Amino acid sequence: MTPRPPSSGPDPKKTAEETAAAETSTAKRTAEKTPAGNSPAGNSTVRKTAEKAAAKKTAAKKAVAKKAVAKKTVTKKATAQTAAATTAPAKKATARKTAAGETPAKKTAVKKTAAEKTAVKKAVAKKTVAKKTVAKKTVAREAMGGPSAGETGAVAAGAAEKTAVRKTTAAAKKTAPRKSAPRKAAEPAARPAPVTAPAPVAAQETPAEPSVETPVETPVEVAVSPAVGAADRERLLDGSHHSPHSVLGAHPVPGGVAFRAFRPYALSVTVVAGELRAELHDDGDGFFSGLLPLSEVPVYRLLVAYEGTVQDTPDAYGFLPTLGDLDLHLIGEGRHEELWQALGAHPMTHQGVAGTRFAVWAPNARGVRVAGTFNFWDGTGHAMRALGSSGVWELFVPGIGEGELYKFEITRPDGSKTLRADPLARRTEVPPATSSIVTASHHVWQDAEWLERRAELPAHKAPFAVYEVHLPSWRPGLTYRQLAEQLPRYVKDLGFTHVELMPVAEHPFGGSWGYQVTGFYAPTARLGTPDDFKYLVDALHQAGVGVLMDWVPAHFPRDAWALAEFDGRPLYEHQDPLRAAHPDWGTLEFDYGRNEVRNFLVANAVYWCEEFHIDGLRVDAVASMLYLDYSREPGQWTPNVHGGRENLDAVAFLQEMNATVYRRVPGVVTVAEESTAWDGVTRATHHKGPGGFGGLGFGLKWSMGWMHDSLDYMSHDPVHRKYHHDEMTFSMVYAYSENYVLPISHDEVVHGKGSLVSKMPGDWWQQRANLRAYLGFMWSHPGKQLLFMGQEFAQGAEWSETHGPDWWLLDPGYGAEADHRGVRDLVRDLNAVYRHTPALWQCDTEPDGFQWIVGDAAEDNVFAFLRLDADGSPLLAVSNFAPVVRTGYRLGVPDDVPAWHEVLNTDAAKYGGSDVTNPDIVKPEPQGAHGRPASVRLTLPPLATVWLRPA
Repeated sequence: MTPRPPSSGPDPKKTAEETAAAETSTAKRTAEKTPAGNSPAGNSTVRKTAEKAAAKKTAAKKAVAKKAVAKKTVTKKATAQTAAATTAPAKKATARKTAAGETPAKKTAVKKTAAEKTAVKKAVAKKTVAKKTVAKKTVAREAMGGPSAGETGAVAAGAAEKTAVRKTTAAAKKTAPRKSAPRKAAEPAARPAPVTAPAPVAAQETPAEPSVETPVETPVEVAVSPAVGAADRERLLDGSHHSPHSVLGAHPVPGGVAFRAFRPYALSVTVVAGELRAELHDDGDGFFSGLLPLSEVPVYRLLVAYEGTVQDTPDAYGFLPTLGDLDLHLIGEGRHEELWQALGAHPMTHQGVAGTRFAVWAPNARGVRVAGTFNFWDGTGHAMRALGSSGVWELFVPGIGEGELYKFEITRPDGSKTLRADPLARRTEVPPATSSIVTASHHVWQDAEWLERRAELPAHKAPFAVYEVHLPSWRPGLTYRQLAEQLPRYVKDLGFTHVELMPVAEHPFGGSWGYQVTGFYAPTARLGTPDDFKYLVDALHQAGVGVLMDWVPAHFPRDAWALAEFDGRPLYEHQDPLRAAHPDWGTLEFDYGRNEVRNFLVANAVYWCEEFHIDGLRVDAVASMLYLDYSREPGQWTPNVHGGRENLDAVAFLQEMNATVYRRVPGVVTVAEESTAWDGVTRATHHKGPGGFGGLGFGLKWSMGWMHDSLDYMSHDPVHRKYHHDEMTFSMVYAYSENYVLPISHDEVVHGKGSLVSKMPGDWWQQRANLRAYLGFMWSHPGKQLLFMGQEFAQGAEWSETHGPDWWLLDPGYGAEADHRGVRDLVRDLNAVYRHTPALWQCDTEPDGFQWIVGDAAEDNVFAFLRLDADGSPLLAVSNFAPVVRTGYRLGVPDDVPAWHEVLNTDAAKYGGSDVTNPDIVKPEPQGAHGRPASVRLTLPPLATVWLRPA
């Protein structure tokens, strides 16, 4: 390619708008001085010759007049034909000229000699080789004198330049020849001959001047500079361009197709389209451009030469948007239920080319660029485009795929820049690294049978015993796939129906246990890839174990690379600083009233259930979301529009989340960790309660009151328990106000609270006996069960996320191994009897499923009640929380049960107890007791719970 020489054109300090304005003014003055019917580009010699001819040949005036009339007629026709040729026919005409060796030129350099006049006439009439030669020489001379890079913008760069081009083109149309225009329009389109290395055409600003002897000239399409204009150039360099695709890439312009590339650090850029190969001009600062004489934009690639390497790639700025109007509309309304499919990074094939689509919501940004390993973390050359007013920025980058690291470089409203992880990244680096990773799933699910079966019964009417797990510390050092070999087998052996995983979403600080999330759409990379996590869920399902996951929409941390002031202003957090700052954890609260933020969270809940087959979400810290004054002093919060303290935005969000999840994913359950008496947590969203609010729509709620009261009772020495008897009975006052889970969770065994067994009074034997009796009481009480890992084998130390459960306590070589193994065996048997006894779970939420036998035996520390299934079949549960054996203890029972037998006794020797049992069938006696017509006499073991069923 012939290198482009320095420009001799307009003042390089002038902007494109100033240059265009000057050209427009010149065109107007020329039009005013030029007689009608003559070319405005005619020179002074033409005008003087015409005046002398008129003075000497007055007799020819009539002939001139007639000629003028005829000429005007032809001009009108030519104008109409020229207008019709401004679209595709004009492009085809240009292609035919190109194929013939003709190239539009800015100025005609023909000298006033007879030989040249003859050559011009022959060129116009016959299109001889001589004309081709002159045209080529003209193009070469014009290339030497055209505007330099950056001095004149592309057609799309400014309206002022378009105006100048239209005016000069219109003037050229008036001088259209009488016959050549119709003849050229009728000619068949010629196929361009292969070009090895065509030189990009230089800028053309005015129509070519006709020779003195040529009264009319062929209309010439006005070419423009292919270089990026000054304003666009500055915005691209600064990272504040909203529409880079309108400037970069290939664009049809007058004179051909303009190619523009922005490749910082490149040595050269070459356009390759079929057999065409053209090196673009280096315009400096990483900009390259060229104007190729093509009739339409071809399918092309770029050869980008860097020091030591050449990159062969499609042009990222040659692709249409990958998101449609429907996506943008749904995002704006906050109703895109599959938001993860629209935003984030997605490997895909777009317009037949493999690459990755990047999209991010950043409405306050002045510009967004993608930086990553594929561009050496310099996003300068990968500016994203803003899609309308949606606030969404998008860019398809060809040639990159899975495994690439990336972040978004955002230019804030104040012009400063910030590098942010993708809010919808589906994979991340292992903390403390913070980059997002391009990923795609290849896991093939094997749990179809589980998914089909899980919707048979709603959770509140099904057996539901949960084992809570902190994956990184359950077996420290194991990956998701290694956990899949051990966790399902262990949980299935103990008989739990579900596991609940403490937050799995990516979080920067392990000490937060996952409750300060930065990557809401990415499983933590500490244990493996997203597909590895799917493998674990799949393995649990195949073992018949459901998977719940802690979900944290209440707050997020302030890390500068994550969501906080994501695009330079409060975005995901509330605009009001008092509403944004979470008073307890130093984090930020979401703005639940903003459509896009609410959509981000609702779609996230759906994402985990649909993409990872999660069976339920336990929503953390619901109470902190519901109240505007949560942990705030007077003056630190503003009442809602009704003057109340309820956070109406959060209420609407939780209702929408629950309704959407239950509608889209049959068989799932949502569980609220809600510690107050909010009315209707598990009521349907369309059923209003006494307070005027519809229900929140959760399936289950943690019974925090039962947990606190019962643990407080158990912590007292048995001699003092009679004074706290009501703490064990009060839960039945509200037991049916919600659908409850009885949670002995991680929160109860950390931060100095001690483990579950260490909360119990007495010596080591008594502690274990109290724990076994308490677990028996818990499993028989109305509500579902949840037990944190390590408590199933009476771990003595409180939990630490750094080392997890003390598995060594179950080592046969440890002297007290039998004591710990006995408690674990009890938990296994509790679950086994529980799952096969519908009375313990079928009517958990119905008052008819529970009857007190004796609830006021405070002096005895005894509690006895019946649990009933839907058919009325009972289970008798009796707990003796005194350290004495009570023989012949009389309890009233239904008279329609002929005999009872003991199905579980927590004092059995195999559990480490004293083995005081009721081995024989127990028959009712006609003696009434506790308001019932019949009664039984039982032997109650010390610090134990006994279950009996009809024999």
